[in-house]
Amino acid sequence: MTHSPAIKRLRIGLVTLVLLFLVGVVGYQLISEMSLLESIYMVVITFSTVGNREIPKGDPPLAMFTILMIVFGVSTTLYIVGVFVQMMVEGEINRAIGQRRVTYEIERLSDHVIVCGFGRTGELLAAELAKHKKTFVAIDNDPERINEAADQGYLALTDDATQEDALINAGIHRAATVVAALPSDAENVFITLTARNLEPDLQIIARGDLQSTEKKLLQAGANRVVLPAATGATRMAAMITRPSAVELIELAAGRHMTEVEIDELHMPADSPLVGRTVRDAQLRSRHGLLIVAVRNAGKALEFNPDADTVLGAHDAVMVMGRATDIERFRKEYGI
Repeated sequence: MTHSPAIKRLRIGLVTLVLLFLVGVVGYQLISEMSLLESIYMVVITFSTVGNREIPKGDPPLAMFTILMIVFGVSTTLYIVGVFVQMMVEGEINRAIGQRRVTYEIERLSDHVIVCGFGRTGELLAAELAKHKKTFVAIDNDPERINEAADQGYLALTDDATQEDALINAGIHRAATVVAALPSDAENVFITLTARNLEPDLQIIARGDLQSTEKKLLQAGANRVVLPAATGATRMAAMITRPSAVELIELAAGRHMTEVEIDELHMPADSPLVGRTVRDAQLRSRHGLLIVAVRNAGKALEFNPDADTVLGAHDAVMVMGRATDIERFRKEYGI
């Protein structure tokens, strides 16, 4: 996790002050044979500028050592006070406290999504995840972007997502998915390699600009690769050749009618729907939902399943319908 220059300067000042304190305590004990308590007292009153006890005549080493302690100790103390005032003026303290809160909340997450890059793609992705109440952490090395993410209420870290420490700080060992959404294909490949080495079973979704990058990302360990340029071109072609089909997809995606969407429901083992057929489930008649596809555990996706298809434990059922109907269905069956 990266820190602001002011925090780094404060840390350097505090470390220097502690070292000077230890040197002073040991120095007074060696030079004047003071007790430990007397040495600590001498250092404290020297650094705090509240005065000093009289130096015995004929003891130049003690006098010289005290002068050095005054010069370096007071200078370091003033330096720390100056940095602290600067932090207050620039709001660094509030940001540091906020970062602590973010770190604490990230440590409590599990099965979350790590979004690497909070640019145009990352911001849109974050909005969709927030809309579906999916927990996530955004990582970007641009403090301004992270401030924007924080202003929107997202958990966000200012860090380099290509580094292992950044992914670990974001909780990769407890995460379900990592999304490499940086504008650079090379950085996305590197993030994919790093994430795959850290967590072999993690789902990785990567963004790529060039068609040739798709193969490299898959070889690096990505489960899915999204090519925005290719996807956009295909979609524009479909708008020309199959306009009604595209309109239906946009309707389901919520572009023109936010209450209609396609959702993925995972059947718990104790669900009353387990062992029942699509016909018996009566999703259409009772809930107004249309089953688009079913993915049985360990099997391929079955599009437009037959009415006699049996729903099993941990199956993924893709349904289409109004968001309110889907939510009511979830609550009724505990999905």
